[in-house]
Amino acid sequence: MSEQSPRQEFSGLRMGKPFGIPVYVSWTWFLVAAFITVMFGPRMQQMLPELDSTVAYAVAFVFAVLLYVSVLLHELAHSVLAKWYGLPVRRITLYLLGGVSEIEKEPPTPGKEFAIAAAGPALSLGLAGIGLAADVYLIDSGGILEALTWQLWVANLIVGVFNLLPGLPLDGGRMLRAGVWRLTRNPGSGTIVAAWGGRVLAVLLVVFPVATSLSSGQDIDPVDLVWPLVLASFIWMGASQSLRVAKIRARIPQVDARALARRAIPVTAETPLSEALRQAGESRAGALVVVDHEGKPLAIVNEASVQATPEHRRPWVNVASLAKSLEPTMVLAAGLTGEPLIDAMRAAPGSEYLLVEDSGEIYGVLATADVNRVFSGV
Repeated sequence: MSEQSPRQEFSGLRMGKPFGIPVYVSWTWFLVAAFITVMFGPRMQQMLPELDSTVAYAVAFVFAVLLYVSVLLHELAHSVLAKWYGLPVRRITLYLLGGVSEIEKEPPTPGKEFAIAAAGPALSLGLAGIGLAADVYLIDSGGILEALTWQLWVANLIVGVFNLLPGLPLDGGRMLRAGVWRLTRNPGSGTIVAAWGGRVLAVLLVVFPVATSLSSGQDIDPVDLVWPLVLASFIWMGASQSLRVAKIRARIPQVDARALARRAIPVTAETPLSEALRQAGESRAGALVVVDHEGKPLAIVNEASVQATPEHRRPWVNVASLAKSLEPTMVLAAGLTGEPLIDAMRAAPGSEYLLVEDSGEIYGVLATADVNRVFSGV
């Protein structure tokens, strides 16, 4: 199963860096490898009766490894094309349900979104076609190689077709999103339609096998529902996450540095905290900026540190001891809004930023907490 995803916290075991893209294997892959080995070992014995059980299970394990090599190629198709379009790719992770390509920015156009999403299924279906052709025209020994080739082309066919289903977080969902985006000229509308498509798919994955069993008069074996439930849960959670992201992105245009800024007053480093707070109260300012004797900003007094300082200590504590020195990346243009402002804050995470005019004059202080409140409740 494939998905283009935002930043993930878990890395796993690093396996290499093809095309400059780090590849990691999650520990959950070993669970899947063990499951495939146990499930396909007896099948390999049926297909190749001449093998003893140990060799049959070894061949099943080789199939598990080759299957995930196919998944890796699927993800590389997404990631290499994304890099070619100039989008940063953080890494690829192989895990329980397949693989995930962590592409750090959304494609700028629906055409590029569609192409990146379609690249993975296209490669999987291509591998399936190559495997089928090899199985039919080249390999007729009836041995291990033919058995593995048959299993792999069928598996790649399933992966390719499944990922074309029109619902997020599957590749087909991203292709649907691109289509709606193109028609409506609104990527948010595309996300909402494709995410609800994913939720519908999740429900159908469970309802369809149950309905099939009931219509045929067969009893429903709960074991047969385990894998559909796992896949449905994954798709439902991915679709729900996409809906949350769409709501967040819809609020990004509301993020305006000037509108959210706190008025700041300049104070020198040796100013007692109590005096600085008195001046701020008189000026109705919400932030303190430490400046040198020529008025050049040096640091921002940390709000959390001020609140943590007991009132009786404030006359004896100077503001410099509670301030964080200004790095160049913590100084932002006061005119920033929307995505550029979020990108600037993401590039240099912090609790406060100094906002300046084009002339270099201090406009105010932007607190991360105030920006976060724009997205509260999403």
